[in-house]
Amino acid sequence: MSEQRFGEFVAVRREGEGHVAELAMDRPKAMNAVSTEMARSLGAACAALAADPSVRVVVLSSTAERAFCVGADLKERNSLSDAELVRQRPTTRGAYGGVLELPMPTIAAVHGFALGGGFELALACDVIVADTSAVVGLPEVSVGVIPGGGGTQLLPRRVGAARAAELIFTARRVEAAEALSLGLVDSLVPAGQDTAEALALASRMAANSPVGLRAAKRALRLGHGMDLAAGLEIEDAAWRTVAFSGDRAEGVAAFNEKRKPNWPGE
Repeated sequence: MSEQRFGEFVAVRREGEGHVAELAMDRPKAMNAVSTEMARSLGAACAALAADPSVRVVVLSSTAERAFCVGADLKERNSLSDAELVRQRPTTRGAYGGVLELPMPTIAAVHGFALGGGFELALACDVIVADTSAVVGLPEVSVGVIPGGGGTQLLPRRVGAARAAELIFTARRVEAAEALSLGLVDSLVPAGQDTAEALALASRMAANSPVGLRAAKRALRLGHGMDLAAGLEIEDAAWRTVAFSGDRAEGVAAFNEKRKPNWPGE
């Protein structure tokens, strides 16, 4: 396994051919509380992944035993002046936006606490795999702020406006079984298996065309919330980017020759 560090608290790990990249939050002593330094590192790691055409799927994981991520580093936040908080904001937005804007499919591997900004990082991914220890929620209003890492926009897109309002306004924590039933996570696996299951799912995705994966994600993201006619135009534009690609030619040839595709990725 190869590993590339981005600062002290973020690592990108890849095995074998490296088509699946694990983006690991690695600040276990603070349960991955997102400090300014960690946010800057997440943004840098996402920029590097986005620019790497060999990466087909990304898994966002945690090395902390008790948590995926507990959100903003409130100890650091308490020490910041108003002016410093304003200056910090683009850095924190860069971390959450970096995950959200990754062009390839993304999977969050969640265990333990995924609260506030931690849950927002998971919501920024396309699929959330959680284990039975997971506890999720957006408790920001209980400390006088709002979900500011995308939560007010991503949660209603996942569970609907009324359900999102109830969860955000009550600031309540939701345990794994209820989280699955409400659609806050997409699958539930035994304790300790979230990363392994997410990586296995990522490998299944990564067997497919990298051009097709990115175009399909683009169509899904851009078309969400559009009326049907506009969405179909977005889909058609995405189709045109793949219809004449090397991946399309290789996929059709491999199907007809009954063999595994060797994707050119272009």
